[in-house]
Amino acid sequence: MPDPSSWLAETATATAAGGHVRTDEGGLSSALASPLAPHCTGLTPEQLLAAAFASCLHHAAVEAAGEITDEAHTVQVTAEAKLGRDVDGRYRADVHAEISSAGLTRDQLADLVAFADRLWPFSSDDPSRHRLTVTPAENGRH
Repeated sequence: MPDPSSWLAETATATAAGGHVRTDEGGLSSALASPLAPHCTGLTPEQLLAAAFASCLHHAAVEAAGEITDEAHTVQVTAEAKLGRDVDGRYRADVHAEISSAGLTRDQLADLVAFADRLWPFSSDDPSRHRLTVTPAENGRH
């Protein structure tokens, strides 16, 4: 893991409960689909994964595009996420993302994709660059 002083200053917090997900600052608020109430409408885990991956990779791609072109505002990322189940019942995710940007040559776009993929923590060639810690909350905290 990187030196703690190298972490970006912002920390984001989101809470999912009661069929709803929201970020604490209010930037995102949406109903969630529920395995307890399959008739309810709302975002599915696949939709949330696709949106999160598209958002993260877009951030990296815009940063990378700044090194390649002055048309970074044209960067577009499309992500597709699918979930599957292993034989032991655990979920697994399959995410595919595509980056495009107007006016780039094929070589420039290939450079942009490679640079952006190296920037974000969920790189396609390095599955060890992230850590997830799941712990129980203290009683009464919600």
